[in-house]
Amino acid sequence: MTVFSEPRLKRLLFLGQRRGMQENDLLLGRFAERYLGELTPEELDRFEALLNEADNDILAWLTGRVSVPPEHDTPLVKMIIDFSEIK
Repeated sequence: MTVFSEPRLKRLLFLGQRRGMQENDLLLGRFAERYLGELTPEELDRFEALLNEADNDILAWLTGRVSVPPEHDTPLVKMIIDFSEIK
């Protein structure tokens, strides 16, 4: 398991791993463990904004059941989708 010392990264990892849906726990938590330490400040902002959305919406976007809305249609979300291999 990845251990972060920066409070913001710790918080984002926690939020990514403990969602309201197990599917999102796995998708976002594993992505966070792997990539949080490599993301730019802007990408961290986008990840945090994504985590503020409803779990049902996030899962629908990541699985392609619903189009990703413009405000979240970013390279970061594409990176999460590619990482999770859910197309």
